[in-house]
Amino acid sequence: MMMKMHTRRLGGLLFGLALLPSVALALAAGETFKATASVKSPTAAASAPVTIKIDRFVTDAERDTIVTAVRANDQAATRKALEAAPDIGYIDVGARRTPIKYAYARSTGAGRMITVVTAKPVLYLGSGVPGAKAKGEYELALVLLILDGQNAGDGEFSPAVTLKVDDQGAVVTTDYSHEVVRLTGISKVQ
Repeated sequence: MMMKMHTRRLGGLLFGLALLPSVALALAAGETFKATASVKSPTAAASAPVTIKIDRFVTDAERDTIVTAVRANDQAATRKALEAAPDIGYIDVGARRTPIKYAYARSTGAGRMITVVTAKPVLYLGSGVPGAKAKGEYELALVLLILDGQNAGDGEFSPAVTLKVDDQGAVVTTDYSHEVVRLTGISKVQ
């Protein structure tokens, strides 16, 4: 059975924000979030605890470097720019720890949305099934945390993804798996 791609348009998540002031998040101690990642397919369901530890958010200069690479729609250049960036935290799923290279927050009324990107995939969901597609260019991972004013909420997790920009300037993600991984019960660890 061939897996379908899950493609998502993210509006101006990484790019439309370039003209907006970033949320003042110069937190010396960083932030840690816990959540449950859940995925369902027609034949199976699974869940796992996830920890997202952000030591710091990217500077405007660091954001501009990554945004420029993604806008070029060159996956290799995007990955190279992310690999060159310092580790600024990690994502833990089970026994697997993946360094975060990009963490950016923007205000959403009373809450905020945090975008996290890694320079390598966390895992290839569904890679073991017969007819699974080649891993190819799915070399990044993306996490979106949608938080309320109490730093709680839900989100999505793309453990192996490509990032591109469409003609309207929106970020388009294509996931390795067509199943959406939901993050529920997100809470900030004190």
